[in-house]
This record gives sequence, structure tokens and C-alpha cells, in this order.
Amino acid sequence: MVTWIYEPKEGERINIAVYHPNYDANYPDSPLKSRVSFTPSPPQLNSPSIQITDVRMSDEGKYICEYATYPSGNEQGITYLVMLAKPQNSASVVTVEAGTKRVVVARCQSSNGRPVALINWVTTANGNATTKTQAGADNTMSIQSEYRLIPTAADNGKDISCVVSHRTQVKPESFPLKLAVQYAPQVTIVGYDNNWYVGRTNVVLTCMATGNPVPLSVSWKTMSGEMPDTVQIKENQLKVLKVDEAVNTTFVCEVKNRIGTGRDQVTAMVREPSVNPSNAGVVAGAVIGSLLALLLVAALIAVLVTRSRRQQQGYRANGGTDMKTRIFGGGKKASKNGTSGGAVPAGIGGGNNNGPIYVYNESASHQGLGEKNNHHQPLTIGGRPEVVTTTPSAQDILLSNELDDAERRKFDELEEDERYDHFTGGGPILQLRPPHDQDDMIGDYMDDDMESQRDGSVISRTAVYV
Repeated sequence: MVTWIYEPKEGERINIAVYHPNYDANYPDSPLKSRVSFTPSPPQLNSPSIQITDVRMSDEGKYICEYATYPSGNEQGITYLVMLAKPQNSASVVTVEAGTKRVVVARCQSSNGRPVALINWVTTANGNATTKTQAGADNTMSIQSEYRLIPTAADNGKDISCVVSHRTQVKPESFPLKLAVQYAPQVTIVGYDNNWYVGRTNVVLTCMATGNPVPLSVSWKTMSGEMPDTVQIKENQLKVLKVDEAVNTTFVCEVKNRIGTGRDQVTAMVREPSVNPSNAGVVAGAVIGSLLALLLVAALIAVLVTRSRRQQQGYRANGGTDMKTRIFGGGKKASKNGTSGGAVPAGIGGGNNNGPIYVYNESASHQGLGEKNNHHQPLTIGGRPEVVTTTPSAQDILLSNELDDAERRKFDELEEDERYDHFTGGGPILQLRPPHDQDDMIGDYMDDDMESQRDGSVISRTAVYV
């Protein structure tokens, strides 16, 4: 004979199904009657299983299968029926005002679950949670958790999540929330740079405010009670059209909401006018430009002075009482205008200039050009005696230092136009050469005397070309 016995967690054992091979199956009165039966039907002694339909939470408990045999006696096996119920989960925030007492700011609940659910809180807020459980309908359990803290304005809007875990859920269920803390406006005035000077225009102060609920009104005033005439107010902005002594005051901004009033103030210190950065840049640029212009002019003057000195060396002595000669004609070496080089036979003039020869003596009582031979000794040219002319020319006058500064500048200008490379020969050339007893030095002197020009030509520093 086989008997199934039901043993609830609380209460006594109850026979719920009996089978004897000589009799039909029997189901005694019990909470499971009409819902329990053997399977298969008719049952078999080697596998007398039962099934329960329309399972209820109260059906949870211990089930015992007991065999009665002879002569071995009674044998039994035990199994447990565990009932699971998926809970209903929810979470919400509690709107509070900022204060100094610890209050509930969020709640989380899991109702009618079996077994009881587990609740956790995830947040950066500085608080703690409390939980409590209670029996629900049909042998289920409910749990509620509350999160508490001392609310501040900084806690408003912080993230907080309720996480519910249960055996019937594939994964924990999360409820993200944001804390709601109401507080009076917190006000800050921005825009003052501590550089308000007389004459400055269009400076703006902005009244920044945060609050929960949103601030309803913004008002500006001064500590003196009177608003300067140059001030314009539009909503949360105060604009000073032109800074003057009247705005040397303290500005106050007040903001209100349903919780309270917040305020901030700033004291404007009016200074003396400052230099406009753009004007300073212009002045600095003008100074730098002037310096550069002066440097350029100085460099140009230096170049002109140096050039003038070099030109004057061609026709003016450097002082002293030594005899200096100016010779119209060629030296030992050929010049650019076609004078022949090398030694010249006695009595024959060298080169193609064939000009007269003059001697310039600075130490004489009468400075100027004179004949090379004061006794009018004839110069033999081609076997024929010739007399050296004594008529002074423009070069003679120039070399005699009898010109004033204005006339000398004219000669300087003429010298620029009458460069060496303009000559094709035929005219006399005034050159500086050593005395007669130093003829051997003429070649080296001519080499040192030449100077290259920008157009590629080479001219003498000490010659005047006519």
C-alpha cells in the first residue's frame, strides 16, 4: 500500500492520497482534495506518482511518499514543494526642502513576492537606507526600503537608483531617479573686472541665480538707494552706458522663489581713465617707425659722407707741404681709355692723350699749377721742340683749391656724369703721380688708384676727366 502525506511548514501531517492494489485509489479530505491525483491512472506500485493542479501558494511544504510492506515494515521518501511568486517592484523620490534634519528622500518597494526580494541603493548622496518587511496575500512577502539624508541644495538633482533582486527575475531590476531638494535662490553677480575707469562704456553686470523651484523675480538696487542715470536694467542684466563718478557705488541683486530670497552684491570702484590699448599700440608703432626712419637717415648720411670724401681725394690733397704733381697724360701702364703701358723712350710722350704736363706745388708762395719746367725748357716730340703751355684750365683751378664749396659741389656732380667709361680718348686726363725721380713707382700707384664702379667700369680715384 502507498500513502502520500502533506506536511505544511506550520501544522500537522495530512494524508492526501492512498493506493492499495486490491482497492481503488482514495483521496482523503485535505486542502488539496480534488486537485491531487495519481499518475498514471490507474497507478502502479513501482511508480505511484501524484500531480497537483491549480497550485496555490499554500501548497508549499513537505510531501512524503510512504510504503507499507510485510514483513519489512514502512518505507518512505520525502520531497519539498517550493512556491515562487514574482513581486511587483516600484520606486519614487520624495520632494523635500533643504534643511538640517534627516528626512526620507526616496522610497523603493517590492510587493507580493515569494521569497522576499532584496533591495539595494546606488547613489553619491551622503545618506543611508532602512528596510522593513510584511506578509502579503496568499503567503507572499512584501519589502519596503527608504533612503534618508539631510538635504542640501547641492543634493538637488543627484542620481540615485533602487536595485531589486529576486529569484524569479533574470537580472536585477533598476529604477534610476534624481533627488528633488527645494531651496531658496543662490545668487552670484558676474561681469565686474575691477577696471571701471571714467569714460568707459557699455559695461555689464549679470545676476546669475539657481534655485528650486525656478526663481520668479530678479531686482536690482544700490546701497545708496538711487540708481545712476547712466544705468539700464533688463531682466537679470545691469548695463552701465558710460562710467562716471555716479556709478562708484554698491550694486545689489535680489532673486526670489517660493522657498525664499537670495541676494548678492558687488562694489564698483571707479578709477582714473586708462590708456586705450589701441592708442598705446599706435604710439608704440609711431615711436618705432620714427626710430627706424632716423636710423635710415643716419645710414644714408654716412654713405653720402663716405662717398664725398672718396671723391674729394681725387682732386684735393690731405694737407702738408710736400710737392704733389698732377700730370695730364698716361703712366707706365695702360689705362682704360687707351694709354699705352710699359717704358717709353726718351723724348717721346707715352699714351694717346698727349696732354701737357703740369706741376702742382702746395708749398710755393703762390699755390696752383705751374709748368713742370719753370725755365720753359722745350719738350722734344718727334725730334721737334715744343713749349709746354701755361694757360690754366678748369682742372688747374680745381687742383689749386681756389674753388669755394658751392663750386666744388658742381664739379662733384659733373664728375658723376662724366665717368671714365664715357671717354673715347683725345682729351687730357689729370692724374696724380710721384715726382720725376720716382717714375719706377708709377705702375704700382696706378694699380692701387683704380676703383670699380656699379656699371662694371674702373676709374681712377685721383683723376679728373674732361
